[in-house]
Amino acid sequence: MLQRVVLVALVTSLVAPLAAQKPAGWKMRIDRSTSAQDPDDRKDVTFMAMGKGFHVSGGPAGVYWNPANTAMGNYTVKGTFTLVKPSSHTNYYGLVFGGQGLDGSTQSYTYFTVAQNGTFLIKQRTGEDTRDVKTYTQSPAVKTPDNSGKSVNVLEVRVAGNTISYVVNGTVVHTMPKADLKANADGIVGFRVNHVTEVMVDDFQVQKS
Repeated sequence: MLQRVVLVALVTSLVAPLAAQKPAGWKMRIDRSTSAQDPDDRKDVTFMAMGKGFHVSGGPAGVYWNPANTAMGNYTVKGTFTLVKPSSHTNYYGLVFGGQGLDGSTQSYTYFTVAQNGTFLIKQRTGEDTRDVKTYTQSPAVKTPDNSGKSVNVLEVRVAGNTISYVVNGTVVHTMPKADLKANADGIVGFRVNHVTEVMVDDFQVQKS
């Protein structure tokens, strides 16, 4: 009996620090893979508040959100993303918008992301399926790592009337009619960081108009 109590206490001590990492009010959903060769099969992801922002390091890919952060109609969602060091291969990170049912099997959202190779990508997820809205596209607006290995990119998604604009460091890199999104632009906003990537997220905000 004593051994069982000690084991439970040990497990609790290991789990508690991980739970404490997650900022108050925020949730995360990790992409789980069934392949042992896939980084998403790992569990070692860190999501914590740091300064006035957030720090994500993994480990598996995931989406991060606070249910209180929703946007409808005309709005801008914005965040400053600092790649702390280059990933072992090209991985994407950036904004999530139009989130619905993020806790469940019918999760859906659109994500606007950039990578260390100077490209951006816009995709949608429905359940476990994804589709490209705008495939991998090179843009001089996307900053790549400097000599220190860091890069800083300010990303925005602007929804105004029937137009959605995707902005990197003040430059509009893609514009589309809202109707062409083929998904709801209203919903939860947050951010996404792909696997084996370390990113700081600062000045995350939603501006409604």
